[in-house]
This record gives sequence, structure tokens and C-alpha cells, in this order.
Amino acid sequence: MIVVEQLDALAGARHRPSQASIVTIGNFDGLHRGHQAIIERVSQRARASACAAALLTFDPHPLRILAPERAPRLLMTKCQKLVLLELMNLDLVLILPFDRQLAAMPAESFARSVLAEQLRAREILVGPDFRFGRDRAGSVELLARIGEKLGFTASSIAPVMEGDTRISASRIRELLSRGEAALARRLLGRPFTLIGTIVHGEGRGRAQLVPTANLAPENEFLPGRGVYVTRTLHDGRTSTGLTNVGTRPTFGDRRLVVETYLPGFEGTLYGQQVELEFLERLRGEQRFDSPQQLLAQIRADLEQLEAWKLSHDLSRDPTA
Repeated sequence: MIVVEQLDALAGARHRPSQASIVTIGNFDGLHRGHQAIIERVSQRARASACAAALLTFDPHPLRILAPERAPRLLMTKCQKLVLLELMNLDLVLILPFDRQLAAMPAESFARSVLAEQLRAREILVGPDFRFGRDRAGSVELLARIGEKLGFTASSIAPVMEGDTRISASRIRELLSRGEAALARRLLGRPFTLIGTIVHGEGRGRAQLVPTANLAPENEFLPGRGVYVTRTLHDGRTSTGLTNVGTRPTFGDRRLVVETYLPGFEGTLYGQQVELEFLERLRGEQRFDSPQQLLAQIRADLEQLEAWKLSHDLSRDPTA
């Protein structure tokens, strides 16, 4: 998979600059099952027509430029997104820098210069809410009409549903904000994952309670406060444990922390980059009258963790 982050570098990066492309366009935050369905269709169509499978996205998120107060906190870092896209049978990922100049480009100009001339699009497949061009005036219907002149077709793919609700990044953020990590996992097709570095905390857990690994997350979005069953990926190993997302109200702290206890783990993770997968929330954040009461609750949480592990075979299906 070739990754290009500047439009003028596209021709030199492609092995076959003249090769036509099957293209999808969007933000693709979370790369949930709806996104996966579109990308799979693009890949299938590209293989059937000897074209390149291409994905066009933007950085930063367009709302960061156009309406910062409405810009979502992203579920994934750019690195996480590219790692997953590498597994999805794409030939090309074009990440266009989004600025006001690009935002002001009329829909037909964008279609001509970027899609037809640069990507040599033969077919464009997008999600049901697709909009493009200045003032988001371009719809998939307009893109299809423009494509009749420029030599490509355009169509939208039906949304992927979970029950009677369409899968979307905003829906997943809503679920995670409420702590519904298990349902968010089903919509994503994998656990919601934070990536970051383990840093030194205040040492209170090791001294008074249980030793925890404190994560400095790179992700913008954090799940709702509470105690979760999580998996930590580190040093090529996977360890299941308990993660607290919160402010440690028992001790009067105000700073939001992400701290994980790995039962039975020996060694140090300080300075290491790890991945932290959120599987299910056990309880919300609570304030206790004393550290002893908190320690008793942690012991009860550990019993719940062991019962949860017995009822979930994550080696077979991490989304179950």
C-alpha cells in the first residue's frame, strides 16, 4: 500500500501513474464495519477491473478548519488508521491536507482535478452521507452527473446496520462516552483501542493499593469514566487486566488518568508504547470514604474480571 500525503507527489509515488482507480472518499474515523464494507467493495471492484484500489481522506478533519467548535474528538490516531488500512487490500491511500483553499474548491473543480486527473477514477464508491466541495454542496448524485462528463461512475453503498441503528463514528463515540465498550466493539468489529506511552504516576497505587501502569494516550477521544476489562499489548505480549478511566475522586484528584492493573505481571513498562483495548465496563467511577474501602472494591473488581475471562474466549473472537 502506497501512502501519499501531498497531491503533487502522487504521480511519482505510483508504480503505474496511468492506471485507473476505484476510489472511496471520506474521513473514515474509527474504520468501523460500515467503512470496512465500503473498502471491501472498492477492493473487489478494483481486482475485477485491473484497477488500483484507492482511498482518499483528509487531515485534519475538515470540521477542525471549518467549525472547530463542532469538530469531533477522533477515535483513532493517523498511525492507527494507516496500520489498519494496510490490512484492507488497498493499493493507494491519499491523505489530502485540508485547509480553507481546499474547502473553497467548487465540487466540479475538485472532481476534475483530484478525482479524474490525479486519481484517474473509473468508479467512486462512498457512504450514504457523502458530501464534497465548497459548502459541502456536492452530493453523490451530483458526483455521478459530473462523472458522466469526466469518465467515471459514482454510487453510494447502503449503510451497515446494528439492529435498527446505522453504524457510524458518532454512534460509536456516543456508546463509548456512556461506557458501553462491548457494544462499541461490535460496531467497530474490534475493540476500541488507545495507544500511548506508559509514564510515571504519583506512586500512590503501588504504595497503598495495587501497582498500576499509567498511560499517556495519543488519542483525542477517551471512553467514559469507570473501570473496564482491558487487554494491554506490550513487548509482543497480551495481558488482560483492569483499567480505570477517571480522576481518582477518593484521593481528591482532578486530573483525568488512564491507569491499568495487570494481575500477575512482573517487570516494568515505563517508557514503552503500548496498545490498550477496551472490552467491557464493569462499573462507573465511584468515590470511597477511605483507601481501604477502595481496596475492597478493587478486590471485588478482580473477582469480576476472573469471572468475565471464564465466560469470554478472546482467542477465538475478540468482538464477542
